[in-house]
Amino acid sequence: MRVCGVELAGNDANIALMNLENGLIQLPDCRTRKLSLQKAATAHELKYFQKSFAQLVQDYKIETIVIRQRPMKGKFAGGAIGFKLEAALELLNGVQVIVMPPTEIKTALKESRVFIEFSETGLKGFQKSAFETALAYMSQHL
Repeated sequence: MRVCGVELAGNDANIALMNLENGLIQLPDCRTRKLSLQKAATAHELKYFQKSFAQLVQDYKIETIVIRQRPMKGKFAGGAIGFKLEAALELLNGVQVIVMPPTEIKTALKESRVFIEFSETGLKGFQKSAFETALAYMSQHL
């Protein structure tokens, strides 16, 4: 099973790939660490973002995209562009897309039998939330 954890932050979709094979979790190399909207969130830009992500899904044979859910209002609320990016990902064909609440991620990581130290993964700091999202999903499906 190959999963892509996604954290949406501003115009960026920070990603972390994770693979489960023969009971072992691996972090495969990926050509990109984040996909971004280059300009304003126009229909053309959103279609390009969606097409780029679809190509990533196809190239890396991703079966599930797990998006870290953001609050709709309040101090940590997601912006309008982030919700457009989320919708673009949810409308991708040929891949399962799951939105996982932060409380579920925290609980899954706490109850997980698998522990991977983030500092030893080789991922960048901005990928930590995407990594934790993917790891939480994987730990629920071991």
